[in-house]
This record gives sequence, structure tokens and C-alpha cells, in this order.
Amino acid sequence: MSAKNCDALGRFRSVTVGFRVSPEEGVQLDRLVKLSGLTKQDYITDRLMERAVVVQGNPKVYKALKGQLTDVLGELRRIEAGASVDEELMELIRFIAYIMNGMKEESK
Repeated sequence: MSAKNCDALGRFRSVTVGFRVSPEEGVQLDRLVKLSGLTKQDYITDRLMERAVVVQGNPKVYKALKGQLTDVLGELRRIEAGASVDEELMELIRFIAYIMNGMKEESK
């Protein structure tokens, strides 16, 4: 029998929870997970338990932020050309602003 693996807080996680999402929801979830710097499991668990998602700045998060900001810039240019703003883009911009604001406060 294999040894039990506990997480950083000493909890043994033995229950599996699975669910389906649409392709669009999957892309959005992956974006938010990358920007948070957490594992997908920790991100989803924190959100489901209504705990704050605390972003720890590191090179991986910086790279994700840079990539997402590049995508947002492309979308803003598309919008400037007369296209409409979708709610998914607005949610992404809000999350990036939240992370950047937190990084600014942390550096003070």
C-alpha cells in the first residue's frame, strides 16, 4: 500500500470531484489559473470555498500577465475598429487589474 500524500497544510485529500465545462469556460478557467499562480486544484477549491485567491508574484505569473495583457491589447484594438466588448473580456480585464493593484500595494 502506498503512503498517504498530504498537502502543505497536512490535509489528506482522498475525495475526487469532477465536472464538465464548455470549451469557452475551460479557456477562461485556464487563464484565471495561470494568472493566479496557483494549481488548478487550489484555485478551484479556494473559489468554491469563497476564500480569497492570493496571487504570489513570481516569473510564471509575470509571464502569464504579460501574455494576457498582449491579448487584451489586441482585443482593445479590435474594439476601437468598431467591434463590441464581450463580458468575458471585461472579466479578464477586471481580474488583471485586481492582480496588478495587489502587486502595487504589496511593493509599498
